[in-house]
Amino acid sequence: MITITLPDGSTKELENNATVADVAASIGAGLAKAALAGRINGELADVHTPVFDGATIEIITNKSPEALDILRHSAAHIMAEAIQDLYPNTQFGIGPAVEDGFYYDIETPEPLTFDDLDRLEKRMQEIVDDARGFTCISVTPSEAHDAMTAQLLKHELIDELPATETITLYTQGGFTDLCRGPHIPNTSFLKAFKLTKLAGAYWRGDNERQMLQRVYGTAWFSQKDLDAYLMRIEEAEKRDHRKLGRELGIYMMDEQAGVGLPLYLPKGALVIRTLQEWLRRDLYARGYEEVITPHIYNAEVWKQSGHYNFYHDNMYFFHIDESADKDGSKLSEYAVKPMNCPGHVLLYGNELRSYRDLPLRFFEFGTVYRHEMSGVVHGLLRARGFTQDDAHIFCRADQVLGEVLAILELVDHIMNTFEFSYTAEISTRPAKSIGDDEKWDYATEQLKKACESHGLVYDINEGDGAFYGPKIDIKVKDAIGRTWQCSTVQVDFNFPERFNLTYRTADNSTEQPWMLHRAIFGSIERFLGILIEHYAGALPAWLAPVQVAVIPIADRHNEYACEVAAELKAVRGRAEVFDQNEPMRAKIAKAQLQKIPYMLVVGDKEAEARLVSVRERTEGDKGSVPLTDFVAIIKELAL
Repeated sequence: MITITLPDGSTKELENNATVADVAASIGAGLAKAALAGRINGELADVHTPVFDGATIEIITNKSPEALDILRHSAAHIMAEAIQDLYPNTQFGIGPAVEDGFYYDIETPEPLTFDDLDRLEKRMQEIVDDARGFTCISVTPSEAHDAMTAQLLKHELIDELPATETITLYTQGGFTDLCRGPHIPNTSFLKAFKLTKLAGAYWRGDNERQMLQRVYGTAWFSQKDLDAYLMRIEEAEKRDHRKLGRELGIYMMDEQAGVGLPLYLPKGALVIRTLQEWLRRDLYARGYEEVITPHIYNAEVWKQSGHYNFYHDNMYFFHIDESADKDGSKLSEYAVKPMNCPGHVLLYGNELRSYRDLPLRFFEFGTVYRHEMSGVVHGLLRARGFTQDDAHIFCRADQVLGEVLAILELVDHIMNTFEFSYTAEISTRPAKSIGDDEKWDYATEQLKKACESHGLVYDINEGDGAFYGPKIDIKVKDAIGRTWQCSTVQVDFNFPERFNLTYRTADNSTEQPWMLHRAIFGSIERFLGILIEHYAGALPAWLAPVQVAVIPIADRHNEYACEVAAELKAVRGRAEVFDQNEPMRAKIAKAQLQKIPYMLVVGDKEAEARLVSVRERTEGDKGSVPLTDFVAIIKELAL
């Protein structure tokens, strides 16, 4: 007999060679039926995995945090078996679970089309109905090669594993895959799934390797959950900022300009400048000072900052001939900036600083450029060129906590304005980093204390900090429940050291300042894309590129319509006269499509009494009001 311990501390005695499934059955028939997998001493395992004497066992059900990942990883294997059945000469890459679903990268003689997904789903359902079990065996690399003779992509993965490592192969039906597991007990546990789309993906993410086809799907524990997800996806497609951005005249992309480089149309530029001016006024009130720094720097700056070694692959480098005469050639290496911090560091070092100067808060709306793979570029949400609402705060070590708290208050103000709820994630020291442990520990502790003092819920993301310090990332939730990473606060004790920054203390000694990197919008491009999708294009009236559409009923009312628009513009309102030769209803419909907050209909009655008939974009007809009253409403919206 063996003795195992359950999560509540109780123990059970079981027969030798008992499995996770046996543990579940010993607790109750309901749990035995619901068991998807288990944890043995904290490690995930299949239900048929034997347990051992003294082990702590946890049963994983569909209510466990890990459950959906296990289900979706299993769904990827089931889809792969269906692909193998229908397209026998397929080469298989990798097939992981991802947020909201799963995918598999494949190479087939003829690319799949969207019409093929229905056929694949039917074959998957047949496999599900067969209730095929997942079996696991441990093999050597040589045995793994033999088991997957025709799978050349898998051979590459096997060859990268240490020769001493034990490899596990999972089989269900006629399909065998290289996999760590665990998986659901059998295929019938997959109750609700849908194949959603096809995309291209370079093998291993390397654009010099072959292009594979990525087949995406989603899987849930009930049809109800699947239906709710599909409704969210349908709503998300309606809100897609790329579609709305084009329809509303916000921005465009052009292949001639290059991948991931947005070009703002007049309405988009107006929205961007309004966001910047709104934040700029707030930052001045909070004691920030605005600076402007170059778009390019000599490579020596990036070597000193550490970016040359730690961020080189994400940067654009080039050479400039700086020779003084035509006889000699002196090439200097430069880089386009991927971030603004080195410039702010140089500005700090421009003069002697005292403890009385601290904290010193520099901010900049700085445009940066980063080399993103073309496959991950996504409209405004992931661009190669974007503007950050960047700031760097230079302070004493004992001021770090207070400054982080002030930044979190600013985050509250911004996010509450746009009706975002949010949580935080603190990322700790990565393996590839610089600086001593004591300062890393102190910096991380200050971030935790700030979140706790502010009442901000946070998770820990081990090892995902910046190379120069830990950070807080703010995760906002939009109107349809999607989560986005926006704001960030990073504590940095390395840059001041690398650039020899100092300040004079009260006793006239020299100390090194600490440095906080912070952005609230983050990428303004990304934040705008999120806003467009959050509001389905109907931006708040103060931010809308056109706030008022003035609609004359007939041509004879055009003159009064222009007077109305002029009075609105005089108080910094953004008004447009819809004087096209179209019926009034068509003009109203056009204004609705453009998501304009207010429509003012003017006719004989309005012109004679200097009234406006107000229609609101969501509430419809609001009746007639004096023009002066409506001008006052718009005046309140002006920055």
